[in-house]
Amino acid sequence: MDISKVTNEKKLQLCRTYFIAGLAFLPFLWTINVFWFFNDAFRAPAFPEQKRIKKFVISSLIGALIWSVILITWIIIFQTKRAEWGEMADRMSFIIPLGIA
Repeated sequence: MDISKVTNEKKLQLCRTYFIAGLAFLPFLWTINVFWFFNDAFRAPAFPEQKRIKKFVISSLIGALIWSVILITWIIIFQTKRAEWGEMADRMSFIIPLGIA
């Protein structure tokens, strides 16, 4: 999508929509929001909606980083402790590895 042809008001509306949708445990939308609107929020010449876009971009970045830390932490814990957790971990797994490392 080429957002350079969209009005600033529509950019603000789209940025806000992606931020709110990300609140539904969809941090990927926050990441998209940061990449799409970073230039408009921080590098473009000043325009009236820029302050609110900047707020949504910063909030999206913080949310995506927090979710990334949570996800990476969970992956590390699960991968290192899976064998110790026994049947409970097997029920959480889609693919059950054979044997214990």
